[in-house]
Amino acid sequence: MGRGAAGPSPPAAAARARAQRGAARPAGGAGGGGGGGGSGRVCYRGLGGARLRRAAGAPRSPGRAQRDPQGWQETLGAAVSALREGGLVAVPTDTIYGIAALAQSSQAIKKIYNLKGRNGGKPLAICLGDVEHIYRYCHVNVPEELLRDLLPGPVTLVLQRSEGLNKDLNPFTSLVGVRIPNHTFIREVAQACSGPLALTSANISTRASTLTVSEFQDLWPQLSLVIDGGAIGDIQSPECRLGSTVVDLSVSGKYTIIRPGCALTPTVEILGKKYGLTSEPSCS
Repeated sequence: MGRGAAGPSPPAAAARARAQRGAARPAGGAGGGGGGGGSGRVCYRGLGGARLRRAAGAPRSPGRAQRDPQGWQETLGAAVSALREGGLVAVPTDTIYGIAALAQSSQAIKKIYNLKGRNGGKPLAICLGDVEHIYRYCHVNVPEELLRDLLPGPVTLVLQRSEGLNKDLNPFTSLVGVRIPNHTFIREVAQACSGPLALTSANISTRASTLTVSEFQDLWPQLSLVIDGGAIGDIQSPECRLGSTVVDLSVSGKYTIIRPGCALTPTVEILGKKYGLTSEPSCS
């Protein structure tokens, strides 16, 4: 299968525009712990065992400003170390804030469910750093060009899981959702870890998704590290809290929208118009 076209996908471009609008908000405003995105300073606070770390030197959204290499690497290293030690790390993505853990660690998976107050029957997605890594953990029946048209971007692709994925991750289903966010930091974290990340939204189940670290402050004591990347989008806009568009591609030639999310229109256009996939209704 050939490589996809270069340049950002329509869903990725839409997410970047939202993130840039949010990044323009004053530091330390409604975003709580935001601020100093390009300063290169690292900030720690007492969080009942967790650490709050600004994404030092990191652009506040994909494609914005130059990052400070030293601060970026320090923050990246702190996140990777916390994950490898079995901890939970809150991270900014291209849509909302998420909580990440090592997907191949059964203990870390249990920690996520305990944190979220979620029953074990609701699946977790995996986050990868590159499109080619999808083939390690999933059976893919669509062209690679299709994957690259949608990823990186604000889309979760549901595929048949392979034997390479931790059996304790979503053991009740043969499917798994795959995320490759259009956000450099989380992708580099995923690349630096030895396997996929389990990724879920940074909120208690049934509560609204979060666009700043202060909005999930009640979860901080249960986290090893909180990466503060500033506000993700307009915190007053419900549309910015929709999360990724979730689409099932596990059946050849068909797609099913499981959750409309924030990138529904461009996703459907790519799947239907460009690749000729047929829409199937969701069973849920």
